[in-house]
Amino acid sequence: MRTKIILYALLLVQPLQAQTFTETISKELVFEKRSPANAMMIANIFGGVKVVAYEGEKVIVEVKKSIYAKTDARLEKGRTEVQLGIIDRADTLILYVRDGCHEFTRSGRGKLNKSWQRTHWGYQMNWNDCHLSYDYKMDFVVKVPAALHLDISTINDGDLVVENVAGSVRVRNVNGSIRLENLKSEADAHTINGDVDIVYAQNPSKDCRFYSLNGNINAIFQPGLSASVAFESFNGSFYTNISRIENLPVAVEKSGQGEGVKYRINGNRYQVGRGGVLLDFETFNGNLYLKEKTN
Repeated sequence: MRTKIILYALLLVQPLQAQTFTETISKELVFEKRSPANAMMIANIFGGVKVVAYEGEKVIVEVKKSIYAKTDARLEKGRTEVQLGIIDRADTLILYVRDGCHEFTRSGRGKLNKSWQRTHWGYQMNWNDCHLSYDYKMDFVVKVPAALHLDISTINDGDLVVENVAGSVRVRNVNGSIRLENLKSEADAHTINGDVDIVYAQNPSKDCRFYSLNGNINAIFQPGLSASVAFESFNGSFYTNISRIENLPVAVEKSGQGEGVKYRINGNRYQVGRGGVLLDFETFNGNLYLKEKTN
């Protein structure tokens, strides 16, 4: 009887060691045309954005740029391709990210442009042919004049934070949270996976909208809030410490124009105090916590 001997060769593969490059990009910017309408847009893709108001007139920008790749050649490609882009529109400053796949243009129609429809600026990407050979993050920390109006967006790997801004605030995130501290004007905040936290130093005088698909909304206002509140959720509840609140009748709400007009029946409507500006809250899997500051 023959014995068949089979030899197995074990191939040990040593994983490639990831290469990393980091640097800090610093800029100081000024508005060529100063006015109460001065605005700043920040369009990020991978990474967080923190904007803090201060008493100065300059916009002070610091961006931590981090590149991760499997080879030195890919690392160098990422180091070269990923850059901070700046567009100066005299009364508006735009900060965005350049890489090997995304192009930031006016009137763009790329898939990432949905959050920029109001501004007509957006990212375009060739989704079928473009694949980055590296990973990266651009983490923004920006100091701005307090009265500035803000329009901020990111997609992955970062949270959005705005502190002490007196102008209007519009923020969009996908995989990250939103935190708005010590606001004084209207705000519009929208994220998919993350909480939305808002604290008002002065109750707003214009309508505000806050949305999270998978997260809670925590909204804190000053004592004496007077507003109309709308709340909609699939798997969430509404909690409040405000006693001066009562239900309002069901309303039919209209949005859009022409063939795109839509109607929504909203039965979760409330009046706080004497009523007033609309505070519109919506979640899918998350609760609303609406509070007035106690001290």
